[in-house]
Amino acid sequence: MTLVQDLIARNRAGEAVGLPCFCTANAHVLRAVLSYAKQTGHPTVIEATCNQVNQDGGYTGMTAADFMTWLAGMAGDAGVPMDQLILGGDHLGPNVWKNEPLDVAMEKSRALVKSYVQAGFKKIHLDTSMACGGEPNPSFEQIAERAADLCAVAEEHAPDPSALFYVIGTEVPIPGGETEEPDALDVTSVDRYRATIDTHHAAFMARGLTDAWSRIVSVVTQPGVDFGHTSVYPFVPEKAAHLSAAIRSDEGLTFEAHSTDYQSTQALSDLVKNHFFFLKVGPELTFRFREAVWALAAIQDQLSDDASSGLRATIEAQMAANPGYWKDYYSGSSEAVERLKIYSYSDRIRYYWTDQKIASALDDMILTFKVSLPPETLLSQAFTGLEFGDIPTDPDALIARHIQKCVARYFAAAGFQTT
Repeated sequence: MTLVQDLIARNRAGEAVGLPCFCTANAHVLRAVLSYAKQTGHPTVIEATCNQVNQDGGYTGMTAADFMTWLAGMAGDAGVPMDQLILGGDHLGPNVWKNEPLDVAMEKSRALVKSYVQAGFKKIHLDTSMACGGEPNPSFEQIAERAADLCAVAEEHAPDPSALFYVIGTEVPIPGGETEEPDALDVTSVDRYRATIDTHHAAFMARGLTDAWSRIVSVVTQPGVDFGHTSVYPFVPEKAAHLSAAIRSDEGLTFEAHSTDYQSTQALSDLVKNHFFFLKVGPELTFRFREAVWALAAIQDQLSDDASSGLRATIEAQMAANPGYWKDYYSGSSEAVERLKIYSYSDRIRYYWTDQKIASALDDMILTFKVSLPPETLLSQAFTGLEFGDIPTDPDALIARHIQKCVARYFAAAGFQTT
């Protein structure tokens, strides 16, 4: 029995254990996650989405193999063995190419899945729920058949297919987040959950994927959680009770909860108790990263007008010059939009940290702090909650500690001891 299967068995037996899944391609965030993994020894799931990483480079410019090499280098620097990490591919399917004809989108999806499994990703979320090339929304049967098609590719091309495990189901916001504030959330019905399981089972059996079916460990459903630009929709266990009860009849399965960012730690724990074993988090990580960067910028502004890196002005200028990642998401008055661009829960600013001008300005600011340490009194003001005698003066450590607020609470909610 693998580690994941063991934890799932414990969860299904009533123990409040799960696994956080950290979905990010931000280098500062990943270093913070890896630092925490080194401190604790906890098994750590790191995921890349189809939009971030694909055979065309995604918005990171990386293929799956590139991402694996990059992460392995950071893990080596942090002293974290790669076998402590579980690499996942999220929303693998035609989402990136959904505007192309179905046959083209599916062929590119096969290449996507092949690239992920060949690179060594083990946790594979098959997502074929989107309509392609103007077709009507696909039926449960069509979604399942396409997922089985991609599973067959994974099984054929993985160096060790027995090491793969799968997540199916798609009742979540689209990759990248909501484009509008959701008005209401419907918890996945038992009928829809049942239809997902039954159609996928039939499709997998039709392709002879019996062994792969035994390695499906989780189903993505909507437990009633999400976040918009300024609102968070909290988990209410009573509303998901029917769904939590339904999964107990399907041996070895759990749920995967997406968009759990900004839920209270108690709500995250309640999700785990209700068999939402995998807790996906992404924007909250970069939201914390942005808070830390803003705190450092505020310190620099306090020290001297001449010392300012101009980072915030650079970010504002680059987001205005390249609005593609936020303009279809934010609306309202110009003042409201400017505020949302920086402070929205959906954190569209996360797409800009690799911009060359922004990255250079951030590097310059961090280097300034490394050369000249700021007074502890300013650090205490900007990073509230740090204990005297335990305030890092290294900017990278300050950033990492702030991001780890998110990392630690997810592990706590999943039943792990925290540092």
